[in-house]
Amino acid sequence: MNTFIKQFSAIGMSDVPEVGGKNASLGEMISGLKGKGIRVPDGFATTAAAFRYFLDVNQLTGQLEILLQTLNRQDYSNLAAIGAAIRNLILQATFPDDLKQAILSAYQTLSGSTPAAVAVRSSATAEDMPQASFAGQHESFLNIQGPTALIDAVHRCYASLYTDRAIKYREDNHFDHNKVALCAGVQQMVRSDLACSGVGFTLEPESGFRDVVLLTGIWGLGENIVQGTVVPDEFYVFKPTLQQGKQAIIQRKKGSKAQMLVYGATTATLNIPTPDYKQAQYVLSDEEITRLARWAVDIEQHYQCPMDIEWAKDGINGELYLIQARPETIHSREKPQHVTTYQLKDKGLRIVSGEAIGSQAISGTARVLASPTDAGRLNAGEIIVTTNTSPDWDPLLKKAAAIVTDSGGRTSHAAIVAREMGVPAITGTQHATTTIHDGQLITVSCCEGRTGFVYDGAIPIEKTTSDYSQVKMPQGTAAMLIISDPEKAFQLSLLPNDGVGLLRMEFIITRYINIHPMALVKYNVLKDQEAKEKIAALTADYGNKEQFFIDRLSEGIATIAAAFYPKDVIVRMSDFKTNEYRQLLGGKEFEPSEENPMLGFRGASRYYHPLYREGFALECAAIRRVRNEMGLTNVKVMIPFCRTVNEGRKVLQVMASCGLKQGEDALEVYVMAEIPSNVLEAEKFADIFDGFSIGSNDLTQLTLGIDRDSGLIANIFDEEDPAAMQMISMMLHNAKKAGARIGLCGQAPSDIPAFASFLVAHGIDSISFNPDALLKGIENIRNAEEKQSAGELPLPVLL
Repeated sequence: MNTFIKQFSAIGMSDVPEVGGKNASLGEMISGLKGKGIRVPDGFATTAAAFRYFLDVNQLTGQLEILLQTLNRQDYSNLAAIGAAIRNLILQATFPDDLKQAILSAYQTLSGSTPAAVAVRSSATAEDMPQASFAGQHESFLNIQGPTALIDAVHRCYASLYTDRAIKYREDNHFDHNKVALCAGVQQMVRSDLACSGVGFTLEPESGFRDVVLLTGIWGLGENIVQGTVVPDEFYVFKPTLQQGKQAIIQRKKGSKAQMLVYGATTATLNIPTPDYKQAQYVLSDEEITRLARWAVDIEQHYQCPMDIEWAKDGINGELYLIQARPETIHSREKPQHVTTYQLKDKGLRIVSGEAIGSQAISGTARVLASPTDAGRLNAGEIIVTTNTSPDWDPLLKKAAAIVTDSGGRTSHAAIVAREMGVPAITGTQHATTTIHDGQLITVSCCEGRTGFVYDGAIPIEKTTSDYSQVKMPQGTAAMLIISDPEKAFQLSLLPNDGVGLLRMEFIITRYINIHPMALVKYNVLKDQEAKEKIAALTADYGNKEQFFIDRLSEGIATIAAAFYPKDVIVRMSDFKTNEYRQLLGGKEFEPSEENPMLGFRGASRYYHPLYREGFALECAAIRRVRNEMGLTNVKVMIPFCRTVNEGRKVLQVMASCGLKQGEDALEVYVMAEIPSNVLEAEKFADIFDGFSIGSNDLTQLTLGIDRDSGLIANIFDEEDPAAMQMISMMLHNAKKAGARIGLCGQAPSDIPAFASFLVAHGIDSISFNPDALLKGIENIRNAEEKQSAGELPLPVLL
């Protein structure tokens, strides 16, 4: 029996050749991580020796070799026939009595007096390794109960070593078929059919960013999440502050979770519609999210590599369990710092949107397919559009240029395969198969953040490859980023940078909140009934409507702050103009009509004014949550359009009353230098603020008397106008004289080398660039610094 069966408690990662990767990992967690409080359901494994004994008794080895020799390795046209023939041979073979008795004896020991429900999972001796995961290539069977069902499930696991997809996967990864054995893992079932289950990664799976744990979850058994049948909830947890004991959940997103897989009366499992009230709930509490994230970090540290885990919650005892852990196979491989970026060069009609997998964009012919049996309709380089995929699709997916699915999330089968193949995918579109026509020319764009879009027609795409390994950062001037979209934060953080010099809060408010803050403060007395109904729908989870704004804004800011941690992230408080605020839900009720909003009720003037002070308090509450609760103290605050020193003092007093006291917990507060009064009174502004950031657009418009919103005089606007340059020169001189830090945010230092030299000569501390201008900006700064060191850069003078 000992040659056929190994208890999980008696095996570890050194036993992969004997029990397969999945089983070895389960044993490793049970024996190696008990002290961390990690729960893993008990069980046992059948061995590689047992599988080979099964083949030998039935004299199958030679027959399998003969069949595999006839495989057409040019186009794999006979793959389905060869796979079916091999599986039929195995399933028709006799299951040896002594092997059967060894399995049933171990099952009785596991079950006790009543036959237990178990999961029977395939575990191959060449799987779950950093170079090849074999994820989903072999079969698993849930809710197996009783001796007959158990032996049948193990038998079917043996046959699944030769699924079409597994054969092709071994061929693609150059594994010798004869040297791979199939072991079955028999594990106590976790009653997640009565609760929830999910998948996790110990990195961000699109960018490979290492400092987060991504957890996804659904109601019911976990097959739906792996197969991409439903759109799951998503939770991002930041590792550094998790280890500090902070509230480290920096982002959450609710999935539709439309179906749940449960135990069946006449079948082992069946899918049923998820009740509406469950769809409206998150599957995990904050405490459970945090616990799973801690377990994920412990596992990553134990295995010394990024990990892909599966978890389940038992609906009877309420406990969480880990039911699988394997090395992550895409970003765990070391890659050179050659990064290719994609950008759409035109706009198009958006057809559908969903979760963006990867960061590429591609145009091609859409092929709407119902199942893998439609393989003959797919031509190489076409885009598969389907409801969802399973491992049976794998040979077909290798021909596709991109994948678009109705259902699924970031951890679905389609997403995993797309990453492994290096092609873009968009999952969870809900209605791609009914909106996109077969044969339609489309563009799949995953280069616009974590939301992917399908456009009608072929849109021109610009592809740029950069070698970051050769980039040398400036020595005296920080090169920072201008950023606003949390979805792009993890990817952008991989660029060479010194942090974020300007985080525009407005983008987060418009895209992730879209409600005027005062409409949430005054929700109960809101007169606009249409807006009130829309706000009610958006904030359905919140009794306290104000908390909706705080949570959404804080999570958007926290995602960016985490991506660049511990580098500075300077958050500019909201700088909408009244005409822009009016566009938010409920905004018309709270915003005055102004002839010239550009010079009106904007920036600092709003923050202490009765019309907006309570809205500003929500902004402050979001910053306080990010810094104090989430522990992201790299966040600094910047005040825009502050007209007078006295106005600055008022804003600081309001912030202090909202729990954001300058200097407390090292909180720094900067001010935008974008009004001539900021330049002329720079030393007095420096007395109350920690530094400046030159806003060259506003400073130019107010120096030249140009309304930037006026198209009639737009041709006169010029940041290099001598008067504008003199203002910048004076600002730099006065800030340095006051001993205050000063930076600039804008395009000019990347477009115009002389402008970068001008700033470096004046001793500027930092320059912030849009991402697409960063590398050129760094080059210009370094050239200016080298000239300065060589004495070739003119000394700064007041123009």
